Amino acid sequence: MRLPRVAVITPGTFPIPSGASSSVERVVEYVVGLASDRVEARIYARQWPGQELYGSVRGVPCERVRSSGGSRYILGVIAKLQQFDPDIIQVENRPRFVLTVKQLLPHKSVWLNLHSTTFMSKQHIPARKLRAAFRAAQRIFVNSRYLYNQVVSRAPDCADKVIVNPLGVDGGRFKSRWDEEGERRYLAGKQMQGWSERRIILYVGRLIPLKGVHHLIQLMPRLARAHPDVLLVVVGSASYGSRRRTKYVRRLERLSRRCERHIRFIPYVSHEEVPAWYALADMVVVPSVEREAFGLVNVEAMATGVPVVASRVGGIQEVVVDGVTGLLVPPYRLQRGLAQSLERLLANQEECERFGRAGVAHVEASFTWKRTAERWVSEVEQLR
Repeated sequence: MRLPRVAVITPGTFPIPSGASSSVERVVEYVVGLASDRVEARIYARQWPGQELYGSVRGVPCERVRSSGGSRYILGVIAKLQQFDPDIIQVENRPRFVLTVKQLLPHKSVWLNLHSTTFMSKQHIPARKLRAAFRAAQRIFVNSRYLYNQVVSRAPDCADKVIVNPLGVDGGRFKSRWDEEGERRYLAGKQMQGWSERRIILYVGRLIPLKGVHHLIQLMPRLARAHPDVLLVVVGSASYGSRRRTKYVRRLERLSRRCERHIRFIPYVSHEEVPAWYALADMVVVPSVEREAFGLVNVEAMATGVPVVASRVGGIQEVVVDGVTGLLVPPYRLQRGLAQSLERLLANQEECERFGRAGVAHVEASFTWKRTAERWVSEVEQLR
């Protein structure tokens, strides 16, 4: 009996594989790669400069389309799909693609894997078409209960086919600092940057208003007065793979001048380099204002054994255990809550270690790519 054939369509916005892509491509790489012994999968993507039309991603064949994106991209993918003849076509994070695929290949089972609410907004798809896309999909995967509720609120009749499948982390790359080797990485990382005597608060992510970095920078003068050794390290840029200075980035730079000795901006780094920054951190902050469906940064930080201070919004509160692996702050008093939580951790090294060690255990129990892949492939095999 042959393995089920699954075609996975990436959004086409970023290359795959790539250290400069979004989390969508990362999820595809890990989940499909780990399931490749139980499904005959093929990944479809946009061809970027320097990439071959045919390649592989973690051992899974990858076919690429020469296209600038949008409707031309998805039509190019569909032309290639007919040669593969898959049992399941899974669209990654683009509900509008579901409608195009279903219209041209009406007899195929089309699934949707949602990663965020971004492409559910009216800016990207009218509400009527979004409901139609949800109804056309045979399965809808979401990464949190929060995202499940967002889907069901728009299409209540689709509730039975929405499956919550939390994301994971690569424990081989994001290693705990609470052993001898981890302590060496922590000390060596700080020394290399010249920060041996500093307590590091780390932010990793895009620099956009939704992520709330301005709140973090505005509270730094207060933290610095009480803790002169504190240093906020902001790792990221306005968009993936770019160092473009947007209006918001320039605003952050202006705000930071009030506390220059205590803030460092690190321009965008690839995902391959990110573990080294977690390894030298004393705590990680995720100050998202709203609408965070999951937030991989939370599990990456916890896997490294770093306590997390985060907004109690969206799916974050399903990942970070308040008072166990970190501290959650109500969004309606975000800046004050962040300051109080960070002051608490800066004053209590024992609590930092307790949260950090608990975070490692929590990730190992609940957030591994192996578990994410197992849940996904189990649904695929039910089709047979």
